[in-house]
Amino acid sequence: MSIIYREKESTFQLDTPGSSYILGLADKEKFAGHIYYGRKIGEDDVAYLMRTEEPPFLPSENNRDRNSFLDSFPMEYPGSGGGDYREGAVGVCTKGGHRTVMPLYKEHRIYSGKPKLEGLPATFGTEEDCDTLELVLEDKLLHLELVLYYTAFRELDVITRSIQVRNQGTEEIYLTKVMSLSMDMDNRSYDMISLNGSWARERRIQRNPLGIGRQSVGSVRGVSSHQAHPFLALAEKNADQKRGEVYAVNFVYSGNFLAQAEVDQFGSVRLMMGIHPEGFCWKLEPGERFQAPEAVLVYSCEGLGKMTRTFHDLYRNHLIRGKYKDKKRPILINNWEATYFDFDTEKLLEIAREAAGLGIEMLVMDDGWFGRRESDNGSLGDWEVNEEKITGGLKYLVDEVNKLGMKFGIWLEPEMISPDSDLYRAHPDWAIQVPGRTPSLARNQLVLDLSRPEVLDCIYEKVAKVLRSANIEYVKWDMNRQLNDMGSAKLPADRQGELYHRYVLAVYELQRRLTEEFPRILLENCTSGGGRFDPGMLYYSPQIWCSDDTDAVERLSIQEGTAMIYPLSAMGAHVSDCPNHLLGRSVPFATRGYVALAGTFGYELDVTKIPREEREMIPEQAAMYHKFNDLIRTGDYYRIASYQENHEYDCCQVAAKDKSESLVTFIQVLGRANFRSRRIFLEGLDPEKRYQIEGESRTYRGDTLMYAGLNVRSFLGDYQGKLIYLKMV
Repeated sequence: MSIIYREKESTFQLDTPGSSYILGLADKEKFAGHIYYGRKIGEDDVAYLMRTEEPPFLPSENNRDRNSFLDSFPMEYPGSGGGDYREGAVGVCTKGGHRTVMPLYKEHRIYSGKPKLEGLPATFGTEEDCDTLELVLEDKLLHLELVLYYTAFRELDVITRSIQVRNQGTEEIYLTKVMSLSMDMDNRSYDMISLNGSWARERRIQRNPLGIGRQSVGSVRGVSSHQAHPFLALAEKNADQKRGEVYAVNFVYSGNFLAQAEVDQFGSVRLMMGIHPEGFCWKLEPGERFQAPEAVLVYSCEGLGKMTRTFHDLYRNHLIRGKYKDKKRPILINNWEATYFDFDTEKLLEIAREAAGLGIEMLVMDDGWFGRRESDNGSLGDWEVNEEKITGGLKYLVDEVNKLGMKFGIWLEPEMISPDSDLYRAHPDWAIQVPGRTPSLARNQLVLDLSRPEVLDCIYEKVAKVLRSANIEYVKWDMNRQLNDMGSAKLPADRQGELYHRYVLAVYELQRRLTEEFPRILLENCTSGGGRFDPGMLYYSPQIWCSDDTDAVERLSIQEGTAMIYPLSAMGAHVSDCPNHLLGRSVPFATRGYVALAGTFGYELDVTKIPREEREMIPEQAAMYHKFNDLIRTGDYYRIASYQENHEYDCCQVAAKDKSESLVTFIQVLGRANFRSRRIFLEGLDPEKRYQIEGESRTYRGDTLMYAGLNVRSFLGDYQGKLIYLKMV
């Protein structure tokens, strides 16, 4: 058991292989306090770290300064309105309009395994994998219980957190805030690391000193968003890829979120993550429960690299599910950048015939196959095949593609509705909108109110009917706008504040149904590229389209930020045409292949129109993918050099778990005159074994390559790259 309770000291200790998380109870009122989180320590009484023997002392000893105590005590899950003037983790409004809530310890339970979260994605583990502490807090006046779930993984430095709120009283209570995680700790001059960006510039790494006050990242767009990412890390000033302490938190949720670090007057840090309170208000009737999403907490004392590999192992083994969990994905070609809306059956088959002969394994038909969809101005919601374009019907097309030895995939956008659609004309009230206001369009579309069961059922049946009609083995699930004008024609006035969260729950329900009815289908989530690339989506789809920006140079930074948390097998990455459709930049075809290899690998171009020399390289790239994908999908990832930092070159490495082989991807973005070779220092090798680089006759000791380094000669020209493959000999 990795969790113990010391009754004498009233402390709980949660241990992982390299970390300890300790909390305890203080005073007669049993305030739940945070004591320690960091490197693993042995069993000892560390309750003194809560500073209860210092002024302002415990309320039972000094009630005249109760406010001062509450405003400085390291609360494990702080309430609000009672004297702690830092950010509260839970907010309420009673029937009488009062907002103070003070959760205190009631009871606890410790057991092996990990509970599921009703209606929500979450990491999973067996009784052999992890142990769970349920810490029950209560506000006796409000008859409100808060069950804090802590799960410690036995083989990973991971602790997951979530909370369930229960109304045990006789009157309704309105929840205005429910954070999934709160943790108080002393500030040691941390840097705050976050992932930010915009459409086509997702997940750029940002690192700033943590100062006094509240510093946060968050989204109120209805999705986790391109602009902000549900991730935050606190790192020591000297922390880099190999050294230093890092505390990181990631949210298993796909809607509005807030991740925040607050430094108070005493230099303490309060780290929080949860559903963003803006626009959130949940009515909790007597006897009802509210389940908050899960937050994943990772600790590393070996820098950002160890943090990354911990996240990768957790998500590969305890979040991603289904047929493709541990399986190589088919090499696909998507027709979007090849044809946009201008295609028919014969054009698709022309692409498929050429692609099949080159080693491509799946054709994906993107937007434009349904309703009267000739542009992005209509027909969303009308999920019936347009047989004027898809002559002979969908089954004929799929069968013809299958005859070529290829799988078939399809694009869908189930969450949306076009004002110019048969569905909207029949059910205008099915769109999210505020009565009396002209709704704001984005991409000329509105969002369906999936919180209504009849809407969800209708859309699922429309989509499922298409998927049942032919041998479809892949779905690209897109979402091309964010939420606003939040209003539901079905929810009562005092529940309109629930719409954001109910919408996310409905999306999860749709994807649950789809993956259960069609377990053979490879689902790839997409939100205008990477606008909803989060752990919640990974629970349903083993891969997510990383960004609509397919330019290989831009992808270096996008994929670096994404891979800081998510396994390479989750990153949708394609070789696209040049000049790039978004930037106009031209990058050598080989380099585009090297960059896309660090992901799921596929093509986004018209294979019938690209130059012959590029077309002839596709079989080589397909062979490259098949040779290295098992290693890339399962190995340990190391960031060797960052183009985002040095502005000249990029280098990453994947090493097999048993250290038997390794692949280094080196991309020279900018060439330089009169410049010597660059020296790189590899990682993840056995220092006492010898390795041979493919194409070379000599061998190197592992410690030589890791500590003395390897020289990589400069290339002539910009945007050049190479793979360095090493095998133990």
